[in-house]
Order: sequence, then C-alpha cells, then structure tokens
Amino acid sequence: MSQARLAIITGPTGAGKSDLAVQAAAILGGEIINADSLALYRGFNIGTAKPGPADLERVPHHLIDVLEPEQSYDAAAFLRAARPIAETLWASGRPPLAVGGTGFYLRSLTSGLFEGPGRDEAFRARLAEEASSGVNLHARLVEVDPETAARLAPADRVRIERALEVYYLSGRTISQWQNEHGLAEKPFEKTLAIVIDRRADEMETRLEERTRKMFTSGLAKEVEDLLRQGWSPELKPFKSIGYKETVGYLNGEYSLEEAITRTFIATRRLAKRQRTWFRGQMPEALWFHPDQFDEILHQLKAFFKI
Repeated sequence: MSQARLAIITGPTGAGKSDLAVQAAAILGGEIINADSLALYRGFNIGTAKPGPADLERVPHHLIDVLEPEQSYDAAAFLRAARPIAETLWASGRPPLAVGGTGFYLRSLTSGLFEGPGRDEAFRARLAEEASSGVNLHARLVEVDPETAARLAPADRVRIERALEVYYLSGRTISQWQNEHGLAEKPFEKTLAIVIDRRADEMETRLEERTRKMFTSGLAKEVEDLLRQGWSPELKPFKSIGYKETVGYLNGEYSLEEAITRTFIATRRLAKRQRTWFRGQMPEALWFHPDQFDEILHQLKAFFKI
C-alpha cells in the first residue's frame, strides 16, 4: 500500500467540478490528475470541456492529451499511470487531486482492481462483427450476467464486451470476480472522495447551455479537423457524447439543431447515470453543492493536514 494520500473530486457531468478543483488546487498548492477518459485523447477538446490554457497555467494537470484516438485505455492502465504520479506529488509536498467523472477510473484509485482473465482478441473481433450486424450485445449480457448488465448502459459497448469476454474465458461473471475480490485493496494510505452536484433544475439549465455552447464554440470544426487527419469515425472517442452526434450531423444524418438536442438528451442521461453510480459505488463520498466551496476547502485542508 502506498503511503500517499489522494483526494478525488468528481460528480455528474456539468456540475462544475473542474473549475472548483482548479480553484482548490491553486489554494492548496496541489496538482490535478485527470480522471476523465476522453480528456486523455489529443484533439478532443471542446466536447470534453478540457481545461483551457489559463487553468493549465494556474495548476499543473497530468494525464491530459496523452493518447492518440486509436489507442485503447482502461481502468487498469489508468491506475498504473495515476498511482506513481500521485505518489511523487505527495512525496514532494504537493497534494494530488484526481478530478473527473469516469467512475471506473476513480474506483480503481480507491479500491484497486480485481485480477480477471486477460484479453482474447479473436473473441473481441467476433463480438465486434456481431454488433455491426445488429446483434444486441447488452441483451446477451442480460442473459449471462444480469447484475453487470443492470449497471451498464446499452451503449457502453466497451464494458459490455469486457463482461462478455470474462464470462467466455472463465465461465464466471465479472460480477462474481468483483464480489470475490471485494474491491478491498488500498492503493493509497487514505483517500477522500468529494462529489459535486446540483439541484435537478440547475443541472437542466447548465447542461442545456453547455451543450449549445459546445457547438457554437466550434465542435463541428474540431471533429472535421480530426477526421481530416485520417482518424476513423469508428474509433472509440468518436462514439462518445457530443462527438457521435457531431459525426452524424457532418454525415447529413440530421440537422445541427437535432445534433444539439440529441447531445443534450444524452448528456442529461449520462449525468443521471453518474449520480446513481456514485451513490452506489462510492458510499464513502461526501456530497457538496459547488457553492459550499469553503466547506470543501476545509475538508481538503484537514485531509492533507495543511
């Protein structure tokens, strides 16, 4: 177990966790470790609400723009990368803050990862072929592992494929592996998890404004530029919210206004799923409205003994 301490600042998309984290890190003299899976990719900026130059200059950020769109990444890879960064920061007296909304990444930091079977590329290729021919992989997962299927969105193809792969290779569900493991490892001596959230009416307004701003700020041009570089729209980052809808708009599948509406609806659903996931998977977390900054800062100072 590492002797380092790690604070996590997370919450539903659009709640305001990133701005709050930058403000807190600047006061604490800390640094931020990105825990948003899409912000790892170079070129995917507007749709990820990636921190801008001012925030990057104010507070050092890690694990941003470290992948090309074709590269795969998972919670295990994130833990391998994030843990030594946090340990180095802690040893140098700079509080490490993991900030983002990718729940599986955050859980790897607080609870470790179970050791399941490895990858089977042939099986994954077969699943991809079946999915492209119209097979409902989520429905298949419901049949063999209803517990995992219940917590995964039907569009979460990466994790659905992994769950099916684990069952295929081991004859046991990924839920059984996880329950046996207990997710009881302690990669860090202590962790503090803070969830930033808002009232439903606030979130509705913020998400609608944020979605429209993404498109008026040039999301379509960003996607065009990425595609012009030769990246396939079938790559994983292009399947994420905002980018998927923009690709559809550029392909003439629907109007710009429809792309905006689709993105807003998908984002609202994501925020709801994230909130449910945090409540179920991070029961130790402290929940705050971003207006409670003074109390949040107090918790962080006490945790880091500042």
